[in-house]
Parts: sequence; structure tokens; C-alpha cells
Amino acid sequence: MQPIPIIGVLALQGDYESHARALEQVNAQPKMVRTAAELEKVDGLIIPGGESTTFLKLLEREGLFAPLEKFACTRPTFGTCAGCILLAKRVTHPEQESLGVLDATVERNAYGRQIDSQIVTEETSLPGGPLEMVFIRAPRLTHVGSGVEVLASRDGFPVLVRQKNILAATFHPELSHAKSPSQSGSPDDLERNPDRRVHQYFAQMVRDASQALENSKSAQESLPVQTTVTNRQ
Repeated sequence: MQPIPIIGVLALQGDYESHARALEQVNAQPKMVRTAAELEKVDGLIIPGGESTTFLKLLEREGLFAPLEKFACTRPTFGTCAGCILLAKRVTHPEQESLGVLDATVERNAYGRQIDSQIVTEETSLPGGPLEMVFIRAPRLTHVGSGVEVLASRDGFPVLVRQKNILAATFHPELSHAKSPSQSGSPDDLERNPDRRVHQYFAQMVRDASQALENSKSAQESLPVQTTVTNRQ
């Protein structure tokens, strides 16, 4: 049985509580992160949705921007909606500062204002069939680099991507639901329940990274100690 990963949720703004509940449902231990010291104690991190410019101000105020940038360069990090904006190398509409760890260009508020929010269902390469996606003032990934794997798209644009230790979604997977079939097939009769495939995918990323780190430490400890012998004439 794999160990339970400790996954932080950046709790400065946004619906971080929903992400925490989702993590519990995929056998991961959530931990709210508000300081650099708390960031050092987690195996992976989720940056939730919210307002990206406000996020930047809060990160600067709490002295978290540089530690978060360093963390996201090597550790599993998952950004949703505004979190995706913060991860991207280039931000447009308008341009703004970002962590720059995801090789992608993201356009803010690309799908309109709050009243233009939508729930759509699209195909994904994740197991389990089509995925419900909740878009709220969502950004659009207008370009991704060759090293970025597209896991799901909408209207020809990526909406769920992975680049090594980075996972990013332009929608809110913490709000995704799965529909259970009923006899009538009527939408009103369909039981709605949480779809946690995206969080499960990220939790496995964290487990794999933790295992790789542990294996590397074990390999280093098993190396023979080299000594220098000085020949005396």
C-alpha cells in the first residue's frame, strides 16, 4: 500500500476547502498552506482558483512568491483556473507577472465574465470517459510548448495539461461531478456525485515523485564511501 501523501492547498483565497475535501476523497492528506514554512512540509501543492492579480499581491505580502516559484520548479504543483494563470510562462489580456514554470501562454477571462460561466462535458485521456468541466471566468491556454501533454481540450484549446511535475486546468475540477445512469435517463433523475479523477491523477503524481525522491536518497546512502590513500615514499 502506498503511503498517504501530504498535499498542500494554497489557502490565501479561492475555494481551497473544496480542494481539501477532494483530496481526502482520493486518500491524500490535505494541509492548508499560508506561509513559506508550511510550504516546506508538503509533498505537493494545489493553487486553487480565485483572482490572479489578487493572488500576486497576497503572495508578495506573505513573502511566498519566491518560495512558491522554487517549489513549483521541482515539486508536484497543480494550478486550477487562476492557479493555471500563475503557473504559465506568459499571461495576456492583460500581461502580468507569473511563476513562469509551465511552458504555455494563457489568456485571462477568455470565456467572458461571471455570467458567462459554463458547465461542459468533454473527452479526456484520463480513464473513465468524458469529464464534466466547470468554467468560471475561465482563462484559455492559447499556446503550449512541445513538452506539454494535453489531457483534455475544449473547442480545440487545451484545458487540462501536464508538463513533468506541473499539472494545470483552466476549469474547476473540485466542482466536477459524475452522472450515474438511471432507468429513465432523465437529467433530473440522474444522481450527481463528485468526479475526483483529476485530483486522483495529481495525488498519484505526488506519490510517484515522493517514491522517486526516496529511491534517490536510498541510492545515495548505499554508495560506498570513497577514501583517498596517500602513498608514502
